[in-house]
Amino acid sequence: MAKPKLLLLFSGKRKSGKDFITDSIQSRLGVENCAILRLSAPIKEQYAKEHGLDVVQLLGASEYKEQYRGEMIRWGEQQRARDPGCFCRLIVKDVMQPVWIVSDTRRKSDVEWFQTHFAPTVQTVRVFASEETRKQRGWTYTPGVDDAESECGLDEGIHWDWTVANNGGPEGLEQQLRPLTEFIQGRLSQ
Repeated sequence: MAKPKLLLLFSGKRKSGKDFITDSIQSRLGVENCAILRLSAPIKEQYAKEHGLDVVQLLGASEYKEQYRGEMIRWGEQQRARDPGCFCRLIVKDVMQPVWIVSDTRRKSDVEWFQTHFAPTVQTVRVFASEETRKQRGWTYTPGVDDAESECGLDEGIHWDWTVANNGGPEGLEQQLRPLTEFIQGRLSQ
């Protein structure tokens, strides 16, 4: 297994803008330097395979995915109970870029697995957005999802190396991403 120069673990609530921010960072660094890894991808792929579902629709932002979200979360928890690192290992196995971004870290067991295997390179990043902003982006509270570990597991007990408030203003977001991007570029040049 390759080792990164830097591994960023991004966390945040649904519709906080994690993907927008991680995509922005990757575009600044280039795909040759930065890989975006999604823990949800192997979960959705395996769940689709075992349940005869359309993996492409599960991977997208669709009502189809929302129909299965609750059950998929429960299924993923069962897999993690047997092997906490099962999905973490899958997403890092063939990555060669020096910067790895996990765009959807959701559980303490995920953070612990990455810190155990890549300790000196790990940085944690929490993305925040107000409920009003998240609603404007299409979020609605869903019982069994928004109160589950997959949404709340990292609300407490984690030291965040970086925090990003993503409430929509491009200038404010740029001011927050600039020092993070400079930090990443500094690690790349080492």
